[in-house]
Amino acid sequence: MGIVRPHLWYHSQAEEAANFYASVIPNSQVTNVIKAPAGVNAAEGAAFIVEFTLDGMPVTAMSAGPGFTLDESFSMVLDCETQEEVDHYWEALLADGGEPSQCGWLKDRYGLSWQVVPTSLDSLLFSEDTEASARATQAMYAMQKLDLPAIQAAYDGVPV
Repeated sequence: MGIVRPHLWYHSQAEEAANFYASVIPNSQVTNVIKAPAGVNAAEGAAFIVEFTLDGMPVTAMSAGPGFTLDESFSMVLDCETQEEVDHYWEALLADGGEPSQCGWLKDRYGLSWQVVPTSLDSLLFSEDTEASARATQAMYAMQKLDLPAIQAAYDGVPV
């Protein structure tokens, strides 16, 4: 079987976006840049196809004009062990023009949607204690960047 990997369509910034992601996400790098031949929706000789890895996962990006745009129907999930990691990646991915959304979602300056999520979130939202999970879920719904201590406090029934 072949390799399954995401393929992202950018108007013209595939190489810039790939370099940005490689600078933010550990174990990531741009691995190949294919220049545009004549007759495609990119300036001849400009970066057209960009291959890179995100934390070891192969990704392909393409600068192919405005025919399609990225939207929230596709997102990258970035699992974070600590609140400090959530804070770090949230700020890094929002830098220079990103847009925050709700419940840990954001859109970076290139239009790619991300979910910046603490790894322990599922255990709080989907526990057998349905009342505690409901409190944690309601707390999360009020947030843009996820605040794990506040979600944990809501789960525990402790006022913040």
